[in-house]
Amino acid sequence: MAERLNITEQFGKSLALLLSEKIRPACPDFDTFSFVQAVEEGVVGKTYTQRVVFIAEQLFEHLPEDYAEAIGILLAILGEENPSETGMFTHYWWIMPIGKFVELFGLDDYKLSIKAIEEITKRNTGEYAIRPFIRHYPDLCLKQMNNWAQSDNFHLRRLASEGLRPKLPWSTRLDTFNDNPEPVFEILELLKEDEIMFVKKSVGNHLTDWLKVNYDPTAKLLRKWQKSDNEHTKWIVKRATRKISI
Repeated sequence: MAERLNITEQFGKSLALLLSEKIRPACPDFDTFSFVQAVEEGVVGKTYTQRVVFIAEQLFEHLPEDYAEAIGILLAILGEENPSETGMFTHYWWIMPIGKFVELFGLDDYKLSIKAIEEITKRNTGEYAIRPFIRHYPDLCLKQMNNWAQSDNFHLRRLASEGLRPKLPWSTRLDTFNDNPEPVFEILELLKEDEIMFVKKSVGNHLTDWLKVNYDPTAKLLRKWQKSDNEHTKWIVKRATRKISI
């Protein structure tokens, strides 16, 4: 039986080969040999997060220079949407460098990149890719995430919460709304009765972040939610306050 790679090791030569296999039908000129060699040599000594960045950078080097053409190729290989409430390291872990590609190289094309993030998160997660767009286009992103919060797709509803977390693990802090969290709370209000555990956990964890970042308005919101008779809202409040009392 083949030895199972740990998370860090998964983001190396084996992933480069997998991505190449998927990309070649959509981009026959893709230089598999150069890409795989660059990844195999370049990830040595790097952490998981550094490897994801490096592989995204190598995709940028080896795909067409035009961003629209390159992201079109990457979206074409995503496959069917993920029907399950699974995290980013389950079946679609290999998509992580594609999300990073959008994060690093797509900021100048808001519409195309947001559509890409939408498709990525239906399979893996767009919670990291969306953050520079929130900083650069805060009003547009709030409007978009308000729409996602009302989507029939639970992956998009989760992204509406997870992407706005001020202290998202493995990501830089998002302080855009630290002094005025109300626009974010308006989006969380749309999710407070969500029946999907994947979404509820995100909202609960999100509010735990806010209790650490801006306690008073967050505690006020949670005290209001405590009065709700909705079982899902009550669960979220309990989750949010499991480490910090209100």
